[in-house]
Amino acid sequence: MKFSLFQMDIIPGDPKANRERVQTWIENEMNKNHPDTIVLPEMWTTGYTLPELDQLADDHGNPTIPFLQQLANKFNVNIIGGSIANKKHDGIYNSAFAINRAGELIYEYDKVHLVPMLDEPSYLQGGNQAPEVFELDGLKFGLIICYDLRFPEIIRSLALDGAQVLCVVAEWPEARTAHWQHLQVARAIENQMYVVSSNRIGTYNNTEFAGCSMITDPWGDILAKASQDKEETIASSLDLEKVKEVRQNVPIFSSRVPHLYK
Repeated sequence: MKFSLFQMDIIPGDPKANRERVQTWIENEMNKNHPDTIVLPEMWTTGYTLPELDQLADDHGNPTIPFLQQLANKFNVNIIGGSIANKKHDGIYNSAFAINRAGELIYEYDKVHLVPMLDEPSYLQGGNQAPEVFELDGLKFGLIICYDLRFPEIIRSLALDGAQVLCVVAEWPEARTAHWQHLQVARAIENQMYVVSSNRIGTYNNTEFAGCSMITDPWGDILAKASQDKEETIASSLDLEKVKEVRQNVPIFSSRVPHLYK
């Protein structure tokens, strides 16, 4: 499966302009590289304009979900739609979406772990359901949002449920760039899965973001990595047989003794 990741700068508080930029990028990328799956970053419609989200957030995924569904169907491409500020009946959530080639919304996840360092808990509601495995083109995926990467328990659960690819959508700050990179490699190795991440670049409200979007294989080798400060696309083909091969050669899942773990 061929992936293309959009490492983008985000225009603060302008969902319409950001959707236009994403549409242009998807059109160009489909004409140029013909990926099977594309991945967008966290909160790409608004950025972290948290005090303004009551006016800027989508309403139960509208208009962003229909926008992505139309593009997925038009270009016959799977879309990991990053995440957006998403207003529901009880508050605003940081919601991620997966849409298949037919334009069908097949998975939605609300970020469980809100970031104290970026003041998310003051403005957003935390999700109440752990991420689950879903399928695209017969392959098993997990999808998490940024800070979730620091919590190995939820990712191990995805691996135990058969996930072969973990997608991480993020606005990870530059101050913790080393953590961003090392945690992805660690999650790939310890769960023997591909880790595919799309992070943003640029600066907002005195926070500089880390870029360094990555594709890491189940052995922990980095197949592709973006710069720290440039808007760009990274692309790579994933050989899903490698997941099977690594899990056979180093059989950690059959070696587990969970009844001894506390």
